[in-house]
Amino acid sequence: MGEVITIAEKKTFIKWFIEKYDLQNREAEWLLQYIASSDQLLERVHFIDNFRNLPKTILISTKCVQMTPFKFYKNKRVTSDVEKAFLDIHHNPREDIYIGLFFKERTTSPEYASVLEQNPMDDTKETIDALVSLQAELVLDYALKTYRIDALKLKIDRALDLGDKKAFEELSNKLREEMELGT
Repeated sequence: MGEVITIAEKKTFIKWFIEKYDLQNREAEWLLQYIASSDQLLERVHFIDNFRNLPKTILISTKCVQMTPFKFYKNKRVTSDVEKAFLDIHHNPREDIYIGLFFKERTTSPEYASVLEQNPMDDTKETIDALVSLQAELVLDYALKTYRIDALKLKIDRALDLGDKKAFEELSNKLREEMELGT
């Protein structure tokens, strides 16, 4: 994965897949043949295992697995109508198409592995997760620092009320150090 898959490799794979497996939905086979007939479409086709958060995804199952026969996802809308998928692909040939195939040997098939690509949104999700985690740490650090400063101020007030000069000086130095940290 991570390598550029050529149009010829995608075309060869689709031909092999259609010849080897019976699809649950015959129209899905016709759609794959249509895609394989167009170099422009094949350039935008990506075979993927993980299809989360992708804008346009097609899922196709063979008769040897118990999965939904066909699903087309576009911008969080879902249909099992192959014709709607065809019309969308036909009218938007410049949009990327992510295809997930479900068949018995999908995890061990060298043919499938040779055309698989990584979900481009996985990297984005990891980056977003890292940023959210960093932001949470910053908020927590700020809350802890504010708590420590408020606690020191209360102790300084108490030392002043009691006239404890030594405690006042020690607490004031701690407050100064705390306020200087991370400013």
